[in-house]
Amino acid sequence: MKIIDKINDKLKRGESFWSCEFFPPRTEEGVENLFERLDRIASYGPLFCDITWGAGGTTADVTLDIAKRMQNMVCVETMMHLTCTNMPVEKLNQALDEVRAAGIQNILALRGDPPKGQEHFETVEGGFSCALDLVRHIRATHGDHFGIGVAGYPEAHPDAIVDDPEQMKENYWKDVHYLKAKLDAGADFVVTQLFYEADRYIQFVKDCRSIGITAPILPGIMPVMAYGGFKRMTGFCKTAVPAAVAEKLEAVKDDDEAVKNLNLERSVVGILEGVGLLDTANVPRSLPWRHVPGGGQRAEERVRPIFWSNRPKAYITRTANWDAFPNGRWGNARSAAYATLTEHPFMRRHTGSDKRRERAAAAWGEPKSVADVAEVFVRYCSGDVGVLPWAEMEELHRESGTIKDQLVELNRGGYLTINSQPRVNGVPSNDATYGWGRPGGYVYQKEYVEFFCAPDKLEALLQRLGDSPSVTYLAVNAKGEMRSNTDGEGGANAVTWGVFPGKEVEQPTVVDPVSFGVWKDEAFGLWLTEWGALYEEGSPSRKLLQRIHDTWWLVSVVDNDYVGGNLFKALGV
Repeated sequence: MKIIDKINDKLKRGESFWSCEFFPPRTEEGVENLFERLDRIASYGPLFCDITWGAGGTTADVTLDIAKRMQNMVCVETMMHLTCTNMPVEKLNQALDEVRAAGIQNILALRGDPPKGQEHFETVEGGFSCALDLVRHIRATHGDHFGIGVAGYPEAHPDAIVDDPEQMKENYWKDVHYLKAKLDAGADFVVTQLFYEADRYIQFVKDCRSIGITAPILPGIMPVMAYGGFKRMTGFCKTAVPAAVAEKLEAVKDDDEAVKNLNLERSVVGILEGVGLLDTANVPRSLPWRHVPGGGQRAEERVRPIFWSNRPKAYITRTANWDAFPNGRWGNARSAAYATLTEHPFMRRHTGSDKRRERAAAAWGEPKSVADVAEVFVRYCSGDVGVLPWAEMEELHRESGTIKDQLVELNRGGYLTINSQPRVNGVPSNDATYGWGRPGGYVYQKEYVEFFCAPDKLEALLQRLGDSPSVTYLAVNAKGEMRSNTDGEGGANAVTWGVFPGKEVEQPTVVDPVSFGVWKDEAFGLWLTEWGALYEEGSPSRKLLQRIHDTWWLVSVVDNDYVGGNLFKALGV
């Protein structure tokens, strides 16, 4: 979706909004750190996020990769910066084609900074010399497909800032009129250069309006991450720094941690909360799972099997080549639509990254018994461990947090949980814990738990579940042997649904026997590919995990009585 449409919708409703901009890291570890932060920021509901284009195109490939993953993996509306620096037309066209194919519909068109080591911008052969030409080119080659943002300069472009007051005034107004030319050429909105004096921004907006600029003008504020970086950036951009800010930074300039604490992610969130732009305790959700934004191929996706609820990126990867959503193919285990995880470079990097392996080794230790393994699950549910092979997030989903104590007891009993949700009967759709969808509706959930257990525990469990007529279950082992109390393969069982004014009932998560057969390969595989891979072949820990993989069962249990059921009682907790 175009950001300008989202902005206009917010303005029409009289609602405030915010966004975040990120710089592309240069290392694999830096990219992983970025995506951990992006995931957390995206969970708070920014209107969009954007990723910068490295000076001189130095991080062009990284920027393209990050932008595509932001849109389709993190599921946040993404705007990619695109500059003219060292970019002939054919490279610009290639970048535009790539992001368009990835479902990204927003570009921030910039001239760009001079490449590292050069003092002045130079037009590359076959390229453009200014953002105005870039805007014209995007509109000429892609029509109205892209939403285009451009930069505005409350203090004038750094190249135009001079000491002479009269010349400075003239340069400033040239910049304002040049901004109007970019908008007249097809740009939709403005994002300003960083500033630290609010009065300059306010005056800039007034000046823009005075010459007929009506487009939204979004203020840009750069967090202070390190004293040296702050000085370099404000010096490079010739940004005026208020005395109070400068004095505060000078006082802690030799204390890197103190400087970072001024404006790290937690401080940014604190600022957003402080000015009323964010309430972290009540972030609305359009669906129980994070929906891929925009007009890409997943725009119509409304239903997912619940088994991937803790591994949404894995699910998106496996279904990346689907041609439409929904089209029933999520229920066809034999379809090639379910790609293998090893086919996607993101999943290879994510599951095998050095940082994750280090964290995992520290969290999981070297288990010698089933009790040791169970303790890892207990500690994850308790919040003492932040990594588990079956979870891409560092903690339980917020609704699963309401049944944390029951999950802990279940794990202590040898039923190792990997997915869960409590029962919900007609909670308002704006509820802070369970709510999703448009206001004025009501949401429902069947209590659901998925876990691994040993064969002897499975037999005792199935006998006990036989006394609970409202409970249905699916059980499968690594060999693909399936046990169930549904008729045959059965159909999809809606485990989450919502009722909203003037709409059909929505059922965004389901339990489906055939998809369960697909999920089991991934679920069992993680015992070895992510956990077992930490240990040497033949070691006690590796043998233990191999035995669990080979002999245990994966069980999905649903209590269909969402009004008065008690699944944990049926499970013996």
